[in-house]
Amino acid sequence: MQGMKRYAVYYAPPAGEFASRAARWLGRDAEAGEMLPHPEAGFDVAALTAEPRRYGFHATLKPPFRLAEGCDIAGLHAALQDLAAALAPVTLDGLTPARLGRFLALIPEGETAALQAFAAEIVTRLEPFRAALTPAEAARRRPDTLTPRQRELLAQYGYPYVLEEFRFHMTLTDGTPGAEQAMGFVQEWFAPVLPRPFEITEICLFGEPAEGPFRLLHRYPLSGASAARKR
Repeated sequence: MQGMKRYAVYYAPPAGEFASRAARWLGRDAEAGEMLPHPEAGFDVAALTAEPRRYGFHATLKPPFRLAEGCDIAGLHAALQDLAAALAPVTLDGLTPARLGRFLALIPEGETAALQAFAAEIVTRLEPFRAALTPAEAARRRPDTLTPRQRELLAQYGYPYVLEEFRFHMTLTDGTPGAEQAMGFVQEWFAPVLPRPFEITEICLFGEPAEGPFRLLHRYPLSGASAARKR
């Protein structure tokens, strides 16, 4: 796990049909570190999935961050073990494809209050490990396009879409022309494997090497008090 320029805490589905089909769609398995053939869709899937392929199939919980001075990967690993031991699994109704702005994603169905609280706990508890944004990093978030509250969150947590601004989603396409036209195929491709109910039973540490895409480094099973159910 050493030698990464950034780390992130994501949800990534465990091995199975859902994870396999999502990896095929993106053309890459972030856990195995393998490139995969895209499905035959009648359009250029590779061109539509370049950005999410770089990060691997996931939902962001703690956005990518550099380690703060004085912190190391061993400490982060220990903190994640403790956090996973304290957090309860979360169960929602399911996942469904949706258009979010200019890109497509899988989003949760049903009540998400427990999921919001779950993500907020991860963001705040791991904040001591995050190095402050450089001016260049902050500028890349285009603060002039953000709401006042989002600018506050950017300054405090290094990302504008956390806490009450957080929206759980698993990105499927870039925000490029053609993404909307892919919706029909996406619905058919994922329909046989979408989990119902949708259960989050572990969190994952991802790392970004100096060169190359993010990869899954470790899974942490959640073993806190009785699972939260919002259905």
